[in-house]
Amino acid sequence: MKQLRPHYGCPVELALEFVGGKWKTVILSYLKESPHRYKELRARLPGVADKVLTERLKDLERLGLIVKARSLEGRSAHVYRLTERGESLRPVLSELYAWGSAMAAKIKVDVG
Repeated sequence: MKQLRPHYGCPVELALEFVGGKWKTVILSYLKESPHRYKELRARLPGVADKVLTERLKDLERLGLIVKARSLEGRSAHVYRLTERGESLRPVLSELYAWGSAMAAKIKVDVG
């Protein structure tokens, strides 16, 4: 992940540093629903390569949006979940979901 710059020309530019790109936003959207194990995310994202998924998860961790935590189910099991900073994206992710759903209906595209 590249370093954040000390100056951005617009708040949207900074926001896109955090959630820009197709996979980061989709991962955050799934984690908004509930914590997920890597294997669960992998199953929900069949179009992404393992290397890319791993890189995006690490990027999101470094940005402080998600955390990899031990699962209550097993000692060696881990789940990814939103941090407080990640939780602050909930309204944004919900609006993107709503907009995408409405647009899919308008242009007759199947989603989900």
